[in-house]
Amino acid sequence: MIDLRSDTVTKPTSGMLEFISNAQVGDDVYGEDPTVNELQRRVAELFGMDRALFFPTGTMANQAAVKLHTQPGEQLICHEYSHVYNYEGGGVSFNSGVSCKLIGGDRGMITASEVEQAINPPDFYHSPLTSLVCVENTTNKGGGACYELDELQRIRDLCDRQGLRYHLDGARIMNALVAKNEDPTRYGRIFDTISVCFSKGLGAPLGTVLAGKQEVMEKAMRIRKVLGGGMRQIGYMAAAGLYALDHHIERLAEDHQRALEIALVLKGQSYVKEVEPTETNIVIFYLDDHIDETKFMKDLEQKNVKIGSMGQGKLRMVTHLDYSQDMHETLLELLGDYGA
Repeated sequence: MIDLRSDTVTKPTSGMLEFISNAQVGDDVYGEDPTVNELQRRVAELFGMDRALFFPTGTMANQAAVKLHTQPGEQLICHEYSHVYNYEGGGVSFNSGVSCKLIGGDRGMITASEVEQAINPPDFYHSPLTSLVCVENTTNKGGGACYELDELQRIRDLCDRQGLRYHLDGARIMNALVAKNEDPTRYGRIFDTISVCFSKGLGAPLGTVLAGKQEVMEKAMRIRKVLGGGMRQIGYMAAAGLYALDHHIERLAEDHQRALEIALVLKGQSYVKEVEPTETNIVIFYLDDHIDETKFMKDLEQKNVKIGSMGQGKLRMVTHLDYSQDMHETLLELLGDYGA
C-alpha cells in the first residue's frame, strides 16, 4: 500500500528500533530519565532556547504553550487554517478558556500588518484581551508552505511593542529548516516557545518537544501534569527522537523533491483543476469539476494508493520516510494513466 494520507503513518526504521531497545531510562516524573533529559537538552540547544520539555503529542505541547501564555477570557491570534484552531478539539477554549481571532491569508500564513489589525484595543473591555500570536511552520492546511524569517521577525517586533507572547507550532519545522536552509537558532531568538514534532517527517512513533525561554518554561512541567502528560520510562520514545535528529533530518529533502515531482505530474493532467505551490512534502490539489472526488479516491485505493481529503474539494498527498522511490515511480505512472 502506498499511503500518502499523512507523514504520521510512518513506522520506526530498524535502526531506530535498535536504538530504542538500547535506551537508558528512568522515571521522567522525577526528572531521572537520562534519554529524555538528553533529547530535551539537544532540542533546546538546537534552537538556542533555555529549556525544553518532552510531550507525548504535538497537540498537548501546543495546548500547554497556549496555557503558559494566556489567562481565561483572553484571545489568541492565528490563521484560519491553523492546527490549534482546527485540529485540537477546541482545546484552547476547553483547557485555557481563550478564544481565537482568525486571519485569512496566503496558504496558511499571516503577516505582521494582518496581526496588527487583529489586535483588540487593550483598553476596550468589551472585547477579549489579545495576549498571544500563534503561527504554524510549515503550514499543514496551507500545503506545506514556509514562512520567510523576515516576516516572522516583523511579527515578533509587533508582539514586543504590544506586549504579546509568540508561539510557533513547529509540527513540521524541520521540513522548513531543510527547505529554506535556515539556522534554527534564529527561530529561538524570535519565539517565546516552539513545539517540535518527531512523529511526522522525522519518523518517530510519538513525541513532541516544547522549547522556550526560562521564565516561560518554569511552569511547563506543572501544566503537562494537569493535561495528563506525566510519564515514567518514556526514554524509549525519546530515544526515537534522538535517533531522528541524527539520521532523519537531511533526508527530508528527498520527500520535498518527490512531492514536487508529484505536483508537476498532476499539473499536466486534464482531470486536475489546480495544484497549489509545493515547497516541502505536502501536495494539495483540486479535481476538475466533472471528476467525482469520492470515486477518484476509491479508484486510487483499488490501485493500493491512499490519499487524504481536507474537505471543500481539497485533496492532499504527503510524502514521507516510508514512501520509497519504487512507490514514487508507481504513483507517477498511475497519475499519468488515470482517465486515459
